[in-house]
Amino acid sequence: MGKRTTSRAKGKGSFTFQVRKQAYVYRISYPKLSTEGKAKITKLINSSAHTAPLAEITIGKEKFYSPASDGTYEGQEIDIIKKHENKKPENGDILKLKDISQGTNVFNIEVFPGSGGKILRSSGGSGIIGVKEGNTVEVIIKRRRLRLNPENRATIGSVAGQGRVMKPLVKAGNKFHLITSRGKKWPRTSAIKTNAVDHPFGSGRGKRIKSKIAQRNASPGQKAGHIRPRRTGHIK
Repeated sequence: MGKRTTSRAKGKGSFTFQVRKQAYVYRISYPKLSTEGKAKITKLINSSAHTAPLAEITIGKEKFYSPASDGTYEGQEIDIIKKHENKKPENGDILKLKDISQGTNVFNIEVFPGSGGKILRSSGGSGIIGVKEGNTVEVIIKRRRLRLNPENRATIGSVAGQGRVMKPLVKAGNKFHLITSRGKKWPRTSAIKTNAVDHPFGSGRGKRIKSKIAQRNASPGQKAGHIRPRRTGHIK
């Protein structure tokens, strides 16, 4: 009898594929829609569950967590929604899209007013405010263009930790612990290198056999090879 394939074992959620719950104690959000004024960055936090450092921001009796903007520091005062006249927005300020000038870098953007930041939260991420037409504001993210509600809130600047992927891991053990902290298996091998009991393609015998075709609604253990293809074989 065969064993569970890797994709099926991940779906079951065994101890090998469980993320440490302690890593997700911080929930990224924005304050209430009615909250505005001066806020203060009270603390910068290194969260193992996020690729970027988090900023603990306090305004009045309200406290929330957000990805830290590049260049911010503990004790810095930021503006929330309320923009002062004759003052350019600084990195870390939280404003509505309609109040941000064209060409400004933004991150941690809401999907709809009050949803909290959902778009562009990973380290080094940022988008650019584009054209404002009618009831939409365009946000340019590389080759994509999103049209969002002008009442959505966003943070000025780019997410801190841009050089994260450039840092060398040096040792295989460092890579192992990094992937394990995210609840993933490493190292991974191709299916044909596994044993026959571990995968439908296992053992390496019959490498030129006809490709297997899996149904769209098949279980994760059976989703190997072509998944509901329109056609197979060489195009004539």
